[in-house]
Amino acid sequence: MDGQLIGQGRACPPQRAYISTTMHLHAQHVRFTASHLPCVPVLHLHHVLHARMSSGALLSAMDMGMGMGMDWLFVLQLLMSAVCLLVLLLRYRAVKPEKTRRRRYPGLTQWPIVGVIPAIVSNIHRIFEGVTGMLALSGLNYQCRFWFAGFRYFITCDPANVRHIFTSNFENYPKGDVFAQMFDILGGGIFNSDGERWRSQRTKAQMLMTTPRYRAFVAQSSLDKVEQSVLPFLAHAADSDTTCDLQDVFTRWSFDTTCNLVFGVDPGCLAIGLPDVPFARAMDDVLRTVFVRHIMPVTCWKVMRRLDVGHERKNAAARRTADEFVAATIASRRAAYNKQGADKSAADLLSSFICDEEIAGDPDADVYIRDMTMNLLVAGRDATSSALSWFSYLIATNPRVEKKLLEELAPIAARRPVGPDGMVAFEAGELKNLLYLHAAVCECLRLYPSLPVETKAVAAHDVLPSGHEVRPGDKILVFNYSMGRMKRVWGADCREFRPERWISEDGKLRYVPSNKFVAFNSGPRTCLGKEMVLVQMKVTVAAVAWNFAVEVVPGHVVEPKLSIILHMKNGLLVRVKRRSGNPAMIGKQ
Repeated sequence: MDGQLIGQGRACPPQRAYISTTMHLHAQHVRFTASHLPCVPVLHLHHVLHARMSSGALLSAMDMGMGMGMDWLFVLQLLMSAVCLLVLLLRYRAVKPEKTRRRRYPGLTQWPIVGVIPAIVSNIHRIFEGVTGMLALSGLNYQCRFWFAGFRYFITCDPANVRHIFTSNFENYPKGDVFAQMFDILGGGIFNSDGERWRSQRTKAQMLMTTPRYRAFVAQSSLDKVEQSVLPFLAHAADSDTTCDLQDVFTRWSFDTTCNLVFGVDPGCLAIGLPDVPFARAMDDVLRTVFVRHIMPVTCWKVMRRLDVGHERKNAAARRTADEFVAATIASRRAAYNKQGADKSAADLLSSFICDEEIAGDPDADVYIRDMTMNLLVAGRDATSSALSWFSYLIATNPRVEKKLLEELAPIAARRPVGPDGMVAFEAGELKNLLYLHAAVCECLRLYPSLPVETKAVAAHDVLPSGHEVRPGDKILVFNYSMGRMKRVWGADCREFRPERWISEDGKLRYVPSNKFVAFNSGPRTCLGKEMVLVQMKVTVAAVAWNFAVEVVPGHVVEPKLSIILHMKNGLLVRVKRRSGNPAMIGKQ
């Protein structure tokens, strides 16, 4: 560093370095104003002292006099900068409401200019637990600012605020334009829409998804896929005594099942050997890009998209693959239905959209169908696979719950036919009234909701039930993950996996309002596929639990992945073993 001229990137003799530095300070002093005070480059002081010590013998009297004068000016400048910075900090604390200061989470400081970014960066590897701790200590709500970006975030897991945002004042809290831009894969579909367009799409989807025919199709498709794919795959893993990633298994199963329900096509992702399916891989790439967009400034990823570089380049290729698959499937189905005497009895949603007269009369029918089917595919695939993975982990690590679940399944299993491979599968209708199974599924979703965070925009000024004010342009983050871990909401045992909390003293299912149990959203946007997800989960987990003992590989770390969907960071590595005898007798011998 000796003689290195800061800011010019080249070396010069020590004496020239000192003179250049003092001249720079002199020029800076001439144009010095109060607005420059916080920006004085402190590094120059070290540079001046270092240059003087290394060249003291060469300084002339004139140089020394000039240096002394400039040193005093520099010290004065530095002192004034420090005073100005102190005034700014005191002013900042003075204007900050006392009530907000009392709620501040210890260790999470609202810094001027950068807001809470330092705290977020330092805790990014454990953001869900970090926010949960912050909300627990700040009364379930926290307001933070990103000063340089000019907007604020309001973070909450307060049931009263959730009811207000999702139900009471629903119109004031839309998805917002930024959400739609980040999820551009969804086009103008139901999850990206607000207002009248959203109402129209929801009405149409609800009408098609609640028919007895479609519900029967969901139940039968789920059972078929369990019998033909899930059980054979796990049996192969058990017989070969190999480990398998159960999260990958359920993701593939969910993709196959959802594609069949939406498009009437089974891509065959879950098969021995785990084949690579371009459409499935493309959807993985697209959703990975959506997450990156959530953690990058909007301007940055938009520039990358325009330049077609980085993850945006990969995303563009993945979108082409996905769009080509959807377009080809729509064209193929439409061509088949246009043939004379064509069978139009298929119950999948694509067939229902194509056969709908109102949709068929729209000149943009194919765009509408593409957006709707893509939305339903994304929602169905990831929500179910995430829930199945966490449920399997919880059952594997809680033998008491596993035992009670098997005892409840035993009477039904005794009436079910045993397949040629010695395994038993369960129909959805047989599982519908199993209280403990339903309670265990709800308890899993309480602790590990598939969508850990819900994002909302603020349209107009409002005061929330907690007393916090929000302004137009503010962003609201509802942490579903944190709500399930709040003592004030769920009691002292909130972190325990205890299905019994869902069962009342008289042995019936306990009612819990949706603003407290937010796994399926709340208010007008309550998940349309709630019943479908519950059917798929129950049919799958019952069959897997009854036929196989699942053991998490020792030493395997299971923790949430930083993602828009609550996947496991390292997957779920397990060993599966076939159960022998009556599984309900576990622990009774």
